[in-house]
Amino acid sequence: MAAAHAFATVPLTPLGAEPELADTAAAVQETARRYAQDVMRPVGLALDRMTPDEAIAAGSPLWDALKQFGALGFTVDALLAFEPAERARIMCILFEELGWGDSGLAVAIGAGMLPALMSTVLGNAFCRAIASDDKLGCWAITEPDHGTDMLDPSRMIFHPQGNYGRPNCVVTIKDDELVINGQKSAWVSNGVIGQVCILYAAADTGSGPSPQQGAVVIVPGDAKGVSRGKPLDKMGQRALNQGEIFFDDVRLSKEHLLAGPDQYQAAVYAVHCFANALMGAIFTGCARSAYDLAHGYVHERKAGGVAIIRHQSVAHRLFHMFRKVEASCALARRVAHYNFTAPQPALQAAMTAKVTATQTAFEVASDALQIFGGNGLTRAYPIEKILRDARASLIEDGCNEILAIKGGYYLADPDRL
Repeated sequence: MAAAHAFATVPLTPLGAEPELADTAAAVQETARRYAQDVMRPVGLALDRMTPDEAIAAGSPLWDALKQFGALGFTVDALLAFEPAERARIMCILFEELGWGDSGLAVAIGAGMLPALMSTVLGNAFCRAIASDDKLGCWAITEPDHGTDMLDPSRMIFHPQGNYGRPNCVVTIKDDELVINGQKSAWVSNGVIGQVCILYAAADTGSGPSPQQGAVVIVPGDAKGVSRGKPLDKMGQRALNQGEIFFDDVRLSKEHLLAGPDQYQAAVYAVHCFANALMGAIFTGCARSAYDLAHGYVHERKAGGVAIIRHQSVAHRLFHMFRKVEASCALARRVAHYNFTAPQPALQAAMTAKVTATQTAFEVASDALQIFGGNGLTRAYPIEKILRDARASLIEDGCNEILAIKGGYYLADPDRL
């Protein structure tokens, strides 16, 4: 009988302690992993070292990466064709793998789908035709003076002495016409390059603008009066283009209205549920990428004459990194399954996925960099980039502190108050 290896272990799948996938899910995982490995990782590294203007210029590898993703066939209609439980599983696996490849590009792909997704979910064929699969979308909600305010139209966490002030962007609804004026902030994902925009803004129906009774509008990127700011130069997720959008007397037919004032708060709730769940999957993948790099490094790097995995402190740290990634994956999948199959999705549940995954990604990337030591601080290794990307995620799609407060209020039982 052969002697048992001192470190005998059960090999895990690329997704960790993942039960055997059904044929469709396995095909999605394999396709997405190949794209993430062969396209997203090298392109993400290249874009990270470019200026924001270079990253979106003609000839940038960004455009070929987006084109190659489009060729994979993961369209909104294809994803929505799955029954809800399977759709949740497939979308989580897909975006985990995209986040594993490059979280900035994964967010760009996810944001790019939002106009088509929301148009389809809300049953607006006119808007869906504008938000066609060959057009990159962007999601314009945050404003220069009203960042996370825009995710709280119900004023759930608004201070009683607060004064919102005038919105930065207003949709005036007149008979059969929409008139849009103002701007959205530099944090609009795909803001400078998006070909179609899903705009969330305050509405004015004749008695002044109200951010609580807003409007959701599908805006063609080439509509007269639409202009863009400069691409944002930022610390992390540099592969994700972000920038301002300006609206100067943009006039559209009322057919472009996806949700009016009476449906606005429900529309914000719906997109926030989806976006936070998507962030949960993407940054679970980001966390796993940091863990995988560390796992490889601890077997290669030697200290004291042995691979550093032999040192107790390294094994201890690696185990807790693995534990956190597995927990984040389980939560993200559970939340997506619940929200895709429940009669009403739970925003507080989606928030747990976003907050847990982004915090996990940052902590695991930080621990991974510590394992790499001085090497991790250099650009010769990708871990410092992943740490920067993960750090940005603690703020985007609603900073985690605000989500925790709002999510906590959603846990309150009004019948017991």
